[in-house]
Amino acid sequence: MGQMIDMLCSGHAACPGCMEALSLRHVIAELGPDTVAVIPPSCLAIMAGPQPFSGLRIPVYQPTLESSAAAASGIRRALDVRGRKDTHVVALAGDGGTYDIGFQSLSSAAERNENILYVCFDNEGYMNTGAQKSSSTPHFARTSSTPAGKHSRKKNLTEIMAAHEIPYAATATPGYLDDLLQKVRKAKSMRGLRLITLLVPCLDGWGVPDHFGVGLSRLAVESGVFPLYEVEDGARYKLTGPGKTRPVADYLNVQRRYRDVDEAEVEQLQREVDAGWQRLLEKAKPC
Repeated sequence: MGQMIDMLCSGHAACPGCMEALSLRHVIAELGPDTVAVIPPSCLAIMAGPQPFSGLRIPVYQPTLESSAAAASGIRRALDVRGRKDTHVVALAGDGGTYDIGFQSLSSAAERNENILYVCFDNEGYMNTGAQKSSSTPHFARTSSTPAGKHSRKKNLTEIMAAHEIPYAATATPGYLDDLLQKVRKAKSMRGLRLITLLVPCLDGWGVPDHFGVGLSRLAVESGVFPLYEVEDGARYKLTGPGKTRPVADYLNVQRRYRDVDEAEVEQLQREVDAGWQRLLEKAKPC
């Protein structure tokens, strides 16, 4: 691999130790300078900066929160008309703008199989506006809008998008950087709608020290809470990360947002993770 071209400027407004900034730096470096980014309101938009200024060394368009996939689709078509078919178009959005408010435009773009890459930076809540819950927030996690814990489970975006039979859907995390970069590289070589759901722990929102983002990302994978896998054409599943080797409690115990969970809730979360892991193993079995 050649030397990485850094296209995220220094001096951006991310928090110390921010996993989104780390992930963003590597994602756009892998895509290269011939890329146009679509970034809706989010922590990422704060890093990019107010137009016409930018913290990224690639063109950035900031649409409304609900329209990332639609905006990216329009930019893709405009570039194609101009003969710039090799320019990458990437939507860089948070879970609020993907799982929730932007899902309609994302699902529609998937139905049309628009030729865009969509990267969801999933920090499991509306962290930019006060750490409120989203439909990506996990079961029993405490947020500013669910102070007693969330009573519903996390939406499985990767499986929902795989059901659209898009060319590529995958999970990734900066805790396993080689896996993340390999998936960006693979997605970039394909055509049609490609989605990478990227788990990025919010250090302040999740209640962990500034230095622990990478370690927590690894714990999410090793406990089976966030398995690493990819799905091609909605049918071909492949596990790409380590197996489930740790109890869920190892992951929960280091986060402030789970500080009040009781033993029964921990056991329920373990059952949910075990069941999800078993379903994934079945889907990833060779035919």
